[in-house]
Amino acid sequence: MRTDQILTRLERVFARLDREPERPAHLQTPQMSRHRVVLLGSTLAFYLAIVVAVLTTSWLVRLDWQIMFFRPYEQWPQLHAFLDYLVVLGQRGPTAVMVAAWLGWRSWRQHTLRPLITLGVALLLLNITVGSVKLGLGRLGPHYATEIGSAELFAGGDIFPSGHTANAVVTWGILAYLASTVVTRRVLSVVSAVVSLSVGATTVYLGTHWVSDVLLGWSAGLLILLALPWFEPLIARAEAYVFELRELLRRRAETGRMAAPVATALMPLLSAGGKWQLRRTVDPAGEPSPAPAAAAGQAAQALPAGHAPAPRPAAVLAGRPHVIRSERTPVTPAGSRRPAHTERTAARGAAARPVAGG
Repeated sequence: MRTDQILTRLERVFARLDREPERPAHLQTPQMSRHRVVLLGSTLAFYLAIVVAVLTTSWLVRLDWQIMFFRPYEQWPQLHAFLDYLVVLGQRGPTAVMVAAWLGWRSWRQHTLRPLITLGVALLLLNITVGSVKLGLGRLGPHYATEIGSAELFAGGDIFPSGHTANAVVTWGILAYLASTVVTRRVLSVVSAVVSLSVGATTVYLGTHWVSDVLLGWSAGLLILLALPWFEPLIARAEAYVFELRELLRRRAETGRMAAPVATALMPLLSAGGKWQLRRTVDPAGEPSPAPAAAAGQAAQALPAGHAPAPRPAAVLAGRPHVIRSERTPVTPAGSRRPAHTERTAARGAAARPVAGG
């Protein structure tokens, strides 16, 4: 007879997370090196230069209008159907789901929550930085432009910088940032660069963004990836906080400070694959029932001094003599359950009677 405990998928995931991280020995957390600082400063200067160029309606704005009047989607209409699908690689929802699925498998494989938390921090930074600039500058897109040659700023729009481009840089670039080996990191860096460049060029082809929007989107996404090492201590504290919170919930469940329905719902998260079990009983009212000795001690303390509880008579059931099976009253009536046939009975009686005379 097998007594192995059947674990749910969520319990198996947390059971692996309870183990020590199995990271490669040569893998180190990215640090803010001098080379990275130089790249960060150069990208920030490029970012500010684009913003100033658009604010001053410089040659960059004229280039935006020239490409808009060129209408690439009319020059190469055969590419329109394919590029409509390609631009999905820059949308926040689909890309976040795909990358989160991959990083979730990485978290399960390496027994750490760092990949998923890093993705969450990167997307949070992306929403704050890109979203605030979008709403602050309020630029209109090419399809909604009202004045030829104008930068279309502070008009209630939300396309500067390009969110598709920045999101493609961050979501696909985070795979290279979290790569396990140097070769894998280089390969994923090239792949993420190609994807982000393709998405940015596609938005210009479709006429949904200006060229300056795409340039600023590339810069915004690269700034987030370069600044991620500064947030590594925060990521480590967040991971430690998640496990500390689970230990706190375990203690609350053991001490009875958690309602029974809540404890039952959180059991897959708290059990860690069967390594921890809730050792308390819960009465129907949802409150933990104390042990019998503790309950007796509490009842004795609640009585006034000099008063002892009156002994309760033991409940004794009246005995009755044991009868054998043949002496018991039958449950069903004796005899056949079929109704009596009077004509058959009469015929049988007539046949048994002797014939007189003759």
